[in-house]
Amino acid sequence: MTSQEAELPPADGPIARAARATEAARSVTAVFGQRLFFLPGTHIAAVQRPSKRVENLFRPWHYWWQAHYVDCLVDTGLRELGNGATPAARFNGPDRPSAGRLASRLVTGIRLRNLLTFVNNYYDDMAWLALSTLRLEKLAEESRRTGRRRNARIRKTLTLQFDSASTDDLGGGTFWSKKRDFKNTPATAPVALYYARTGNLAKAQALLDWLDARLFDPDQGLYLDGIRINAAGEAVVESAIYTYNQGPVLGALLELGGAANLARATTVVEAVGRSLTRERGDTPGTRVLRCDGTGDGGLFTGILSRYLALAAADARLPGTVRNTAARLVLDTADAFWDGRRPITPAEPLARHRGKLLFSALPEKPAASTYPPGAAVELSTQLQAWTVLEAAAAVERASTP
Repeated sequence: MTSQEAELPPADGPIARAARATEAARSVTAVFGQRLFFLPGTHIAAVQRPSKRVENLFRPWHYWWQAHYVDCLVDTGLRELGNGATPAARFNGPDRPSAGRLASRLVTGIRLRNLLTFVNNYYDDMAWLALSTLRLEKLAEESRRTGRRRNARIRKTLTLQFDSASTDDLGGGTFWSKKRDFKNTPATAPVALYYARTGNLAKAQALLDWLDARLFDPDQGLYLDGIRINAAGEAVVESAIYTYNQGPVLGALLELGGAANLARATTVVEAVGRSLTRERGDTPGTRVLRCDGTGDGGLFTGILSRYLALAAADARLPGTVRNTAARLVLDTADAFWDGRRPITPAEPLARHRGKLLFSALPEKPAASTYPPGAAVELSTQLQAWTVLEAAAAVERASTP
């Protein structure tokens, strides 16, 4: 047990949950964070550990994982701001950069690693970065820090991309990639949320209406994956249900509001509670959100948790729905926390000994999914961090 871990308050509540989120922030940034090409003023995350700095530059890029890393740092930055935003409030100590400053360096690193641009071939990737930099811009405004102009330029560039991808083909929606053969929830939902948060309410509602008409499954109360145009030019529905698709739809429904959107938000939260959970193995009767393993799937449930936390705090929703959303987030966060394990001196990551690793699956301990010596993927650690931040937000919102 590290000294930082030993200082965590023993009881549940806003202080303990915030401290857990801080410990996750410390661990993920320490284990995975590094400069890009050793350049000062940059930050980037390795997609896997153990690995060497240069070796990481030749691994798959995973642009969208980095975008969610920005979001996690913004979550931590908001808590720092709530603590007074003094050097003493910084998650990693008074002599280290604030979470907001580190997020800004990460955005710089993303641009450089992405060949001096924020544009890539996948509209969902760009939507996640647009959402995270929009939140970073608001954090900068609240903390009176610089970087707002740069973030506004990112927003302008990516908005043009979303405008070009949100067409009348297949009746509406947003293309997933520049191949333009697949319109899906993973792209349409975060773009709708982005439009809603930037004041393009009509565009946001049009995208939600398309999702409701073409990809909402009323029997399950959840959104299907997408519609693909096959080689014969026919539209084929991809009927898979993924946790992360429900998250940004829920966020957009809440952002736009109105009776119909809030009713649909209620339906989604209730359906998630019924269908997208598993029983926690060591606590019979306690259900946690379903997770999807490693790789891209290692991020999915973290994304859903972020938006369930918003639902838990939204007074426009029925109390039972808010309670369901809160319970799903808190129980999943507790499972990730209880299943954590410290890095030991005997494993390849020994230089980070005492820092925490989290399981890829909340119903199993980290010692099971990531035993000493196993390769650990960034996506899964960001997921646990996101869930712990969501739990801290739920507790903070419920505290008078």
